[in-house]
Amino acid sequence: MNIVRNDIRNIAIIAHVDHGKTTLVDSMLKQSGVFRENQAVADRVMDSGDIERERGITILSKNTAVHYKDTKINIIDTPGHADFGGEVERVLKMVNGVVVLVDAFEGPMPQTKFVLKNALDMDLPVIVCINKIDRPEARPNEVIDEVLDLFIELGASDDQLDCPFVFTSAKEGTSSLDMTNQEPNMEALFETILKYIPAPMGDPDLPLQVLISSIDYDDYIGRIGIGKVERGRIISGEEAILVNMLEPEKQEKIKIGKLYEFEGLDRIETDRAEVGSIVAVSGIADISIGDTICPIDNPKPLEFVKISEPTISMTFSVNDSPLAGKEGEFVTSRQLRNRLYKELQSDVSLRVEDTDSTDAFKVSGRGELHLSVLIETMRREGYEFQVSKPEVLYKIIDDKRYEPLERVTIDVSNDFVGTVIEKLGQRKGELESMVESTGGYARLEFLIPARGLIGYRQEFMTDTKGNGILNTVFEGYIPYKGDIPKRKSGSIIAFEPGEATTYGLHSAQERGVLFISPGTLVYEGMVVGYSPKGLDLEVNVTRRKQQTNIRAAGSDTALRLSPPKLMSLEEALEFIKDDELIEVTPRSFRIRKKILNTGKRHKAKKHN
Repeated sequence: MNIVRNDIRNIAIIAHVDHGKTTLVDSMLKQSGVFRENQAVADRVMDSGDIERERGITILSKNTAVHYKDTKINIIDTPGHADFGGEVERVLKMVNGVVVLVDAFEGPMPQTKFVLKNALDMDLPVIVCINKIDRPEARPNEVIDEVLDLFIELGASDDQLDCPFVFTSAKEGTSSLDMTNQEPNMEALFETILKYIPAPMGDPDLPLQVLISSIDYDDYIGRIGIGKVERGRIISGEEAILVNMLEPEKQEKIKIGKLYEFEGLDRIETDRAEVGSIVAVSGIADISIGDTICPIDNPKPLEFVKISEPTISMTFSVNDSPLAGKEGEFVTSRQLRNRLYKELQSDVSLRVEDTDSTDAFKVSGRGELHLSVLIETMRREGYEFQVSKPEVLYKIIDDKRYEPLERVTIDVSNDFVGTVIEKLGQRKGELESMVESTGGYARLEFLIPARGLIGYRQEFMTDTKGNGILNTVFEGYIPYKGDIPKRKSGSIIAFEPGEATTYGLHSAQERGVLFISPGTLVYEGMVVGYSPKGLDLEVNVTRRKQQTNIRAAGSDTALRLSPPKLMSLEEALEFIKDDELIEVTPRSFRIRKKILNTGKRHKAKKHN
């Protein structure tokens, strides 16, 4: 017999990047009494990773739980960036409803549409939370209309359209059911969750089913599977079987190790969990996302959401430059391979394949940011390796080549609209709509092949003087749209190994913009700058001035160098051409040619 667990609510908070999900969870945690009165609490406490805190984005979904009155509310904070959409798609399997967070000024954005569509398709009840209501330029009435238009566009049912609206300032910790009288607490949101999000229900007497929707990893206890008890009850120490609907041959007998439930930011050990609870299970070495834990005599897997396919790939290879092994701790192909395959254990959107070479691996992901976060994480762990230029993944359908298409939304000052339309037009982008919003800004919507965006973000920031906002979301596949013009600038390449000198760099900087400063170690084939003329130039940046005993007038004038352009990882990925690589070490990024030897490189060019 089905029972209703009125003492539990399971919700996910979904939104576009930077609309305040993690800050809202902070306020809910603080006001539910999770922290001691004198406890120092960091902002965005759920963003525990260094890269998450530095970039201000959520990369991995995180579980927490708060108590309000007599009810435990399990909350999942999800990523807002399209590149980590795989995280959102699967955690929705654990919840009974969602809180969609929308910025009171920006309104619904591409990723809001993407995650909301997933929630509506799964028939989940929705609470709309209009956040940042205290922004001076907030326009809540128009945003409500835009949200309802989006619901209609996505084919929401009448019940879903009749959703409640809550108005909050997550930063100030205030909420209300009308936009004028903000209460200095989150009660309005908590009450709305209890009223509108259904309690989980299931039959505790039926055979156990726990669908694993998320994986955590701990260096001490190994893999931890996180999922919801759909029916039955799970008991620590019992024997069970792992099955998977997508892998019918998988039937692995296991013993349930330690069992945890979530309380605040902690995992609390328990010996059993009832239907409707979200639990973490340790002690199962091969547990994967999509697995179902069942009794041995009743192995019935639950259906699992199909994760969106990767759209971009890069080659990760062992560093073979002359400076290899000097800065990294893990440099061998075995270490690189093990680390990449370990990442698959927790990242369902990633693909790793061996190549013809034992020193190189093809890694595919959802976008440049997805792969650049992996590169940055590995670099900080002490890995040293090389990566190639990102390439889009094509599909062959009926003997025709299809390519991934992105929907791009751009918010930009009216002064730069012409430049943006012109640049994206050259990259095969098609302008779908253009709406003038308040304050001299326009919102442009384009459909553009994914490869047209590779290398564009940096150009976009320059064109808009850093004031533009660019967001993308995967739209589908379209027939190949033809060639896109390549990068116009050429590379300035060192052809002598050694230490860069002021004298050598001074003559090189007359030909373009430099990436390095005096004293930097360089090698033959290393890219030390770029030339606006579009041709690759070889220079000797290690050249020293010949010493003579004759003093010439003016020879003592100090040589002045412009500050070098220090490339970030994203900028380097956007900059490199097909015949270049990025050498990644814990201390530096270096751009280099694939063929380092100048003579061999010229020969290879002639053959092509």
